[in-house]
Amino acid sequence: MALFIFTRKILAGEPIDVFNYGQHQRDFTYIDDIVEGVIRTLDQPAAPNPDWQGDAPDSATSKAPYRLYNIGSNNPVELLRYIQILEDCLGRKAAKNLLPLQPGDVPNTYADVDALMQDVGYKPATP
Repeated sequence: MALFIFTRKILAGEPIDVFNYGQHQRDFTYIDDIVEGVIRTLDQPAAPNPDWQGDAPDSATSKAPYRLYNIGSNNPVELLRYIQILEDCLGRKAAKNLLPLQPGDVPNTYADVDALMQDVGYKPATP
């Protein structure tokens, strides 16, 4: 969403709100990497474990198993760098309203893809 909001505002000459003074780090993932990760997980469903016991539950080995995976680039990028790349692509500088961290927001997020790599041998690679 930030891509579209920032692009529209930069092109319109409007300032963009940049929370945490741009010090956020976010994990941006190319859609083809998401699609590839989903396809690979679909091809390797979790197998039932006939020895599964309710006193030590494990969703990945139950009689009706499932797995949840994070599919992301696992490469957080600082928001100010993201904006700089966008400015370079648009050929315009952004007017920035540098603001403090919003209540409830977190400074850094990124996908932990260890289970995805272990189970299906895949890690998104688009920089």
